[in-house]
Amino acid sequence: MLSKLQKQRALKDTRRHDADTGSPEAQVSILTKQINALSTHLRQNAKDFHSRRGLLQMVADRRKQLRYLERKDKKSYDALIKKLGLKK
Repeated sequence: MLSKLQKQRALKDTRRHDADTGSPEAQVSILTKQINALSTHLRQNAKDFHSRRGLLQMVADRRKQLRYLERKDKKSYDALIKKLGLKK
């Protein structure tokens, strides 16, 4: 679970406007931060299968958001991938 401050930091560079939390760019940045945090947790707690399921759901959701963004706005997609350090 990310704190409010961590979410604000994740949104800082990717949001479209000051109050933006719903754009695909913003959602992908938050999901990426959550995925990284949960991956660290699972390295230490290998038998936490409930969290592993949540991680898989987040990865699938991020993938859907990225596909949507790529379809709608290729420039924004490329910039986001580069900014977050994600690969295709």
